[in-house]
Amino acid sequence: MKTWRWLATTSAFALSLGISTVARADVSIEDIVNDAKTTQDVVTSGLGGQGQRYSPLNQINKDNVSNLVPAWAMSLGGEKMRGQESQPLVKDGVMYVTGSYSRIWAIDIKTGHEIWEYNARLPEGILPCCDVVNRGAALIGDKVIFGTLDAKLVALNQKTGKVVWTKEIDDFKGGYSYTAPPLIVPSKAFGPLVVTGVSGGEFGIVGRIDARKADNGELVWTRPTIEGHMGTLNGAESTMTGNKNETWKGDLWKTGGGATWLGGTYDSETNTIFIGSGNPAPWNSHMRPGDNRWSCSRLAIDPETGNIKWGFQTTPNDGWDFDGVNEVVSFDLDGTKAVATADRNGFFYVLNRENGKFIRGFPFVEKITWASGLDENGRPKFVADNRPGDPKDAKDGKQGKSVFAVPSFLGGKNQQPMAYSPDTKLFYVPANEWGMDIHNEPVTYKKGAAYLGAGFTIKRIFEDHIGSLKAVDPASGKIVWQINNNAPLWGGVLTTGGGLVVYGTPEGDLKIVDDKTGKELWHFNTGSGIVAPPITWEQDGEQMISVISGWGGAVPLWGGEVAKTIQHLNQGGMVWTFKLPKKTASN
Repeated sequence: MKTWRWLATTSAFALSLGISTVARADVSIEDIVNDAKTTQDVVTSGLGGQGQRYSPLNQINKDNVSNLVPAWAMSLGGEKMRGQESQPLVKDGVMYVTGSYSRIWAIDIKTGHEIWEYNARLPEGILPCCDVVNRGAALIGDKVIFGTLDAKLVALNQKTGKVVWTKEIDDFKGGYSYTAPPLIVPSKAFGPLVVTGVSGGEFGIVGRIDARKADNGELVWTRPTIEGHMGTLNGAESTMTGNKNETWKGDLWKTGGGATWLGGTYDSETNTIFIGSGNPAPWNSHMRPGDNRWSCSRLAIDPETGNIKWGFQTTPNDGWDFDGVNEVVSFDLDGTKAVATADRNGFFYVLNRENGKFIRGFPFVEKITWASGLDENGRPKFVADNRPGDPKDAKDGKQGKSVFAVPSFLGGKNQQPMAYSPDTKLFYVPANEWGMDIHNEPVTYKKGAAYLGAGFTIKRIFEDHIGSLKAVDPASGKIVWQINNNAPLWGGVLTTGGGLVVYGTPEGDLKIVDDKTGKELWHFNTGSGIVAPPITWEQDGEQMISVISGWGGAVPLWGGEVAKTIQHLNQGGMVWTFKLPKKTASN
């Protein structure tokens, strides 16, 4: 049985607690599609389906941001700390935030008071690879929808927190889990759809994208990411992904990985879902010769059918765990409908969003070793000596040749989303500079067990920094400016019409810098590391900025020598909201 509780059961009780009683309207599909243009709310992950994380709000700007002060803060409470990677949503006076261990809150945005809280009752034996995080929820109609670590999708009533429906995404005992914010997209045939991926690439699952009806959770279509697997539409088989055994040898495609664990974006101009797929399984690439499509790829999906419009693979035959899940951001490039993505493999890609054609690509991190560059089609030019060796070549057959590879498997950029400003025409990428010793080992698939076939240790490549916020010009491939940070950057970025770039650090600082120069304009210590993306919205004529603080995520668990250097950072769980004092708001 799921547990839930709520406050504010009557208007009088709500008023006694100082909780807002503003009427709440249903969230329409038009609200979602137009989220990037509206400033009174934030109803999508990414501040709009295209994922630009840009707000036109400019009340807080370069001239007055130094006056920013806390408006309120709310603790997520209890002993359930760990990583807090959620992006808040705001609608009609209420903020919705998810937290570690599959929890979600409704919060009054004027006071910071909790309205209700829902805790998923998680079973024993869940298998999350990279901390007990949750990256956010989705709003549609009168529901707020989020996923849980035991691979379930839960729809709650926005006002009360009561369960409306629950659906199982897949079997958590087989290694499946779910951490991403669901994506809401329009459908002429089925009404609003809730689109989700799956986590679990380290356990030999098969990645896929699912679409469900928002009103009842009924499954409409599925699209596996690994060639040879069949999709479904309305409960019947539809089309196969790729051609069986075209780029996979033998039966390894049956446990081929390609998890879609970071969720997707939606471009209304082309009516396309963009979603990335993760590493092929196992990590030992010598066991699976071939490109292993569509692992480590970006896929363009038809929301009506789940069919693949086009695919672009960033790391064929991946041997370094360079997941291709990073967000696909739609933007206009000199009159071309384009998308951009900053890959774990250290390269930044610009593609035509209508057909997936490669426009350009370039490194956004330094000292890349596994590839010498990209060819005219965007395919990597592999450095053969930097692929971990085949264990079969070792005398004992137990460990292949170790190599030092850059970037590390945690990537030039990982889950932390970048932002794009249409004002400066720059992307702001929270990057990391690090490498790893990595070797291959024999491995056999067993359901629910780790399926890697590799060993690794992450190491620094620079003495003075790992994290580096970079302003990237997609037209030229130039790094316009960068701000280095000692610890890895693991939180997302926001940019605004006020000429600001907002981001957080694991040291706990929320920072705001000039979007053209990178000059720091303001910072605030939140008391714990920030590994979540900030948002901004307009409330009663005032611009607000919010972020969740709470150190955790993959770095403390997988960071090797790097993790030891930042083990002093404190866990936490706090929602912080900032604004200008009224006397300076018009300055």
